[in-house]
Amino acid sequence: MKRYYTMNTKISILIALFLMSVGAHAQIDRSKQPQSGPAPKISLQTPKEFTLSNGLKVLVVENHKLPRVSFSLTIDNAPITEGDKAGVSGILGAMLGNGTATISKDNFNEEVDFLGARMSFSSNGGYASGLSKYSERILELMADAAIHPLLTEEEFKKERDKQLEGLKSQKKSVDAVASRVRKALSYGPHHPYGEYITETTLNAITLDNVNAFYQKHFNPNNAYLVVIGDVKYNKIKKLIKTHFEKWNSGAAVKTNVPQANPNVQYTQISFVDMPNAVQSNINLVNNITLKMSDPDYHAALIANKIFGGGFNSYLNMNLREAHGWTYGARSSVRPDKYVGQFRAGAQVRNTVTDSAVIETLKEIKRIKAEKVTEEALANAKAKYVGDFVLALEKPQTLARYALNIKINNLPSDFYETYLAKINAVTTDDVLRVANTYFKAENARFIVVGKGADVLENLEKTGIPIKYYDAYGAPVAKPEFSKPIPQGVTAQSIIDNYITAIGGKQNLEKVNTVWTTANVTIEGAPFKPVATLKQMAPNKEYMDMKIEGMGAVMKQAFNGTSGYMEQQGQKRPMPEEMIAQQKNKHIFPELTYADAKLTLERLTTINGNDVYEIKVEKDGKSALRYYNAENNLLVRTEKTEDQGGNAITTIMDFDKYSPVNGVQFPYYFMQKAGSQTIIFNVSNVKVNDGVVAEDFN
Repeated sequence: MKRYYTMNTKISILIALFLMSVGAHAQIDRSKQPQSGPAPKISLQTPKEFTLSNGLKVLVVENHKLPRVSFSLTIDNAPITEGDKAGVSGILGAMLGNGTATISKDNFNEEVDFLGARMSFSSNGGYASGLSKYSERILELMADAAIHPLLTEEEFKKERDKQLEGLKSQKKSVDAVASRVRKALSYGPHHPYGEYITETTLNAITLDNVNAFYQKHFNPNNAYLVVIGDVKYNKIKKLIKTHFEKWNSGAAVKTNVPQANPNVQYTQISFVDMPNAVQSNINLVNNITLKMSDPDYHAALIANKIFGGGFNSYLNMNLREAHGWTYGARSSVRPDKYVGQFRAGAQVRNTVTDSAVIETLKEIKRIKAEKVTEEALANAKAKYVGDFVLALEKPQTLARYALNIKINNLPSDFYETYLAKINAVTTDDVLRVANTYFKAENARFIVVGKGADVLENLEKTGIPIKYYDAYGAPVAKPEFSKPIPQGVTAQSIIDNYITAIGGKQNLEKVNTVWTTANVTIEGAPFKPVATLKQMAPNKEYMDMKIEGMGAVMKQAFNGTSGYMEQQGQKRPMPEEMIAQQKNKHIFPELTYADAKLTLERLTTINGNDVYEIKVEKDGKSALRYYNAENNLLVRTEKTEDQGGNAITTIMDFDKYSPVNGVQFPYYFMQKAGSQTIIFNVSNVKVNDGVVAEDFN
């Protein structure tokens, strides 16, 4: 019987304690690095296993420490490509767990909530947990949702629309583009790991396609169910047979996983131009052949930890601590049954993109040429020991370990000997595996950034550069400046903008503006509603509210002073911010009589020709971009010092619509650092409902 960690794992850690003797002359030689103590000894409980007649393999680990239970279902199918229906598995995963053939979506979710349980599904499995006294019902609901899912046309359209909306938001996301291009170039767009979803593939999917995918791939043939918690083996075995044995096995599916793209023959930069990028996303990437069962596995983990796997790593101490170019630089080693990957990267300011590339290569050369210190090795090992011991307390971790042993053909004592093998890694091992897997000489830097700002210096590195679009297809070098038509000046562009949005006479009649917008903050689970009030010449009020929580942020300026409030904590507006607010205007272009305006170039944003104008006023400078065809403002860009860091803020504007004869943007997106906030305006009022007291 194979061994495995349980939540009831008995962990005895042998700690060597050095006690000072009572004598006054006892001393410790502090010139020598203390020797590591023995690896923690892990005693593991043996799980009980059985297999249903339909092929479902079950692992049960009894743990009566807490009155809880978890069920982890994993279908270990080989990865496949979805071709012209790419995205069908994601839609299926989103639809699973939303009711069953006999229980409506609302009733299903209400019962899960009533039981205090957690339940989630994907296209290759599911997870459920809760109090053990409800284990029978939780298991029954999970089985019903997996075997008899409620796949309706209405839910299908909802989920497909969500995916389509997600794709739209990703178009301007540097991180999303960087991830997609990395996978497409590293693995190939026709490899399961490199395939990407498009609006075309999503729109080609029907409910019949989702049902067909479910029937073919969501079955118990290659499935594992791991049960951990306060259960009795005989009882839970009977319940699993009752609820899961009715799950019909499908026809055997033979899958040939294609070869991934080979690594490049020499170090090169794969560049994607994103004109809206306020930072560059850089990733050094090469594929590797490494499985968890390989002898190099533990040494590769330690080498990566030292190079870029933690705060004190070579990469982070260089890019973040020594130079202050990024909030964090990291690397990872990803073992895999089919094709693994090593990558290292960071998000850095545009102006230091080339320097970050050079320093990343420098650190890779360092770990491949010099033995790491004994101290660095000891620290990396200590981090793994601590993380490993803490992880054993989580049922999800234990379930993952159980599956790893099964699906990766690991020895039964793999995790029992894990820490011993980590502690056995030497400095020679680190040097060897760094040279084996960190293939900088055959790696590509995937750089996604604002080409107009970064390409000139990237070219000076001497590293060959190839150009790609946002989907990894080769393109010509982007053109950042076009000939400016005769007679066009910075002032004529400003004048044309003022005319385009309503004319100077109409703009000067605007005394107040009241804007309401729905807000999307990337990565946040909530969607606030924002209210923005303005009064000429420079009064401004803004608040954000979340339904059920009230105001979470407020900011007001009355022309001379102001305040900021977050989660009930109110403080005066800083002097530097007050100075900025005093120079604000509802329509800044009306105040440019005393500004220095420079027409920098005619360039392209989102496929449209735009004029870039540099505005210098009151000791500050900023860039403003105007559509060359309709004269409307499409972007502003400014860089400010915040806490010693140069932070660039970009605002994009779109969907102009008239109110009282004046055009206002009904969409604007703010990007500062790694944070993106999108405002979809629902209402604009001009000279209506705003009073001076609103700003006090």
